Amino acid sequence: MSRGRRDRTLERLDGLDRKCIATGESGSRDGLIRFVAGPEGHIVPDLAEKLPGRGVWVSATREAMTKAVEKRLFSRGLKSQIEAPDDLPDTVERLLTRRLIDSVAMARKAGAATCGFERVRDTLATGRVVLVFAASDGAEGGKSKIRSLADGAKTCSALSSEELGLAFGRETVIHAALLEGGVTKRVLREAGRLEGFRS
Repeated sequence: MSRGRRDRTLERLDGLDRKCIATGESGSRDGLIRFVAGPEGHIVPDLAEKLPGRGVWVSATREAMTKAVEKRLFSRGLKSQIEAPDDLPDTVERLLTRRLIDSVAMARKAGAATCGFERVRDTLATGRVVLVFAASDGAEGGKSKIRSLADGAKTCSALSSEELGLAFGRETVIHAALLEGGVTKRVLREAGRLEGFRS
């Protein structure tokens, strides 16, 4: 009985908004990044939100992250002396990029992602596409064309062609599509956080 009560409490807590220590704004976890204090007194990004201990949240933007470092907001939020390196925004960007690449690779292995302009175009016609990737360094004409075909699907230009290629085991990929599937939610979240960080 107590176990059921605990589960309901966790469920309720999970639905609460989190507050960014840099902007003071509250919002869904989808647009925020959690940090915890490491054993040596250094700040640790907890992108998977699984590390134990008290956590603080920062909006998934370079501006908010830089402000949190410069104004020593991690120490204030965690109520202890915490070291946050100046290059923390760069570290977080690398981690976000890796998580998105890995998530897209998982979707590909599950048959929920495809790449190549023609395949993406044909897949869009099925109405099952939830996210379209257009590489940030791709030609503007091709990106505009794919976006015009997206018809309700979200678009993301957070990854370069080389980064998108890593997810598909190729040298470069310019266009890709994510279909409905088991990993869809994770890919959408990671894409949103990285796009917010790089925009």
